[in-house]
Amino acid sequence: MAVLRPGSIRSPRPRTLAAPLTALFAAVALTCTLTPAHAATTPSRGSAYLGIGVLAHDGRGGAPTTGAQATQTEGVDVSAYQGNVAWSTLWTSGVRWAYSKATEGTYYTNPYFAQQYNGSYNVGMIRGAYHFATPDTAGGAAQANYFVDHGGGWSRDGRTLPGTLDIEWNPYGAACYGKTASQMAGWIADFVNTYKARTGRYPVIYTAASWWTQCTGDYSGFAVNDPLWIARYAADPGTLPAGWAFQTMWQYTSSGPTVGDHDRFNGALDRVQALANG
Repeated sequence: MAVLRPGSIRSPRPRTLAAPLTALFAAVALTCTLTPAHAATTPSRGSAYLGIGVLAHDGRGGAPTTGAQATQTEGVDVSAYQGNVAWSTLWTSGVRWAYSKATEGTYYTNPYFAQQYNGSYNVGMIRGAYHFATPDTAGGAAQANYFVDHGGGWSRDGRTLPGTLDIEWNPYGAACYGKTASQMAGWIADFVNTYKARTGRYPVIYTAASWWTQCTGDYSGFAVNDPLWIARYAADPGTLPAGWAFQTMWQYTSSGPTVGDHDRFNGALDRVQALANG
């Protein structure tokens, strides 16, 4: 941009130009100040994780009661954000199952996936993998295949949970990824059906009730086959999306010990094993 120096503007009406020029400089300065900050609010592709939009959209409403732990089994979920995880510490604290992010879209794989997925298994946990969905970048079938091909499969070993589809607010743009409710339901169906065809199991669906209502129109068609993993940072799981009478898992906090994201399986350890066995 040209630099304006004293005397470089020649006009018979300097006072008339002063106000517009002042406004122009102020606008340019404001743009330069705000643009980097605004850019920083949009994360880089691949950096999303389970529950990335929960606090911003639903907030935090308290903590679960301690007594609820008697019939629920503690778990955690991790991504590249946590790096190499201290699995023995988590095991000692009572965590018995874990999910690790494997993939996002058709363009990202978690560089810490092996340490996280195998590390949780090696200390005795029942483990699983999850996929962060980006319905604006590729179809549901393509993303399901990418997920299975990069760690999201399933085996009947009694210690591996079916893969999870993480479908929630878009951290990179429009909340519903530019899709109508019917288009979103169709995208999810393509993912679910492809995953089932590839692995023999229906995937778990992770979501928040408010996003599900906004972006699928509270569609109830997946409740018959797909276990629900609900996200809500409050004293209880709250009202569930249509069709599901209960949640299989509940992400109840993003600020737990050792790693932030802690979860509860709706049942004792033998129910976690039953889901793993199919």
